[in-house]
Amino acid sequence: MNIEVNNLTALGSAAQALLNFSGPERIIVFRGDMGAGKTTFIKVLCQELGVKDVVTSPTFSIVNEYTAGGQTIYHFDFYRIKDIREAYDIGYEEYFYSGDFCFIEWPERIEELLPAHYITVTITARGTEERTFSFSKSS
Repeated sequence: MNIEVNNLTALGSAAQALLNFSGPERIIVFRGDMGAGKTTFIKVLCQELGVKDVVTSPTFSIVNEYTAGGQTIYHFDFYRIKDIREAYDIGYEEYFYSGDFCFIEWPERIEELLPAHYITVTITARGTEERTFSFSKSS
């Protein structure tokens, strides 16, 4: 499924489309070049889920935790890990297999640790605010 977004105000509808597309799946990985808007989209996705906290990139902490409506949302950024063991050290299994939402930036750094089923969001920048969002399910 592809969605074209021409400005940042349209990100909310793209986030709703992703939530509808994902159904019961709670693991969502985000792929895209540096600056494509992964964190920005995750912020809007968290707003759509009802997160009231300030959503920030977990670049240095690796994972941030948010709550909304009785559910927990984990936001990962694996960009800065140097070794797969760092994912083991944070106890990735407890997060990935918790049944809670897990939004994962830079999944290619921990590809072999991803569960069998997840949603992939690929973000392609086409200018300052224009983006293409492609949603797919792992098989």
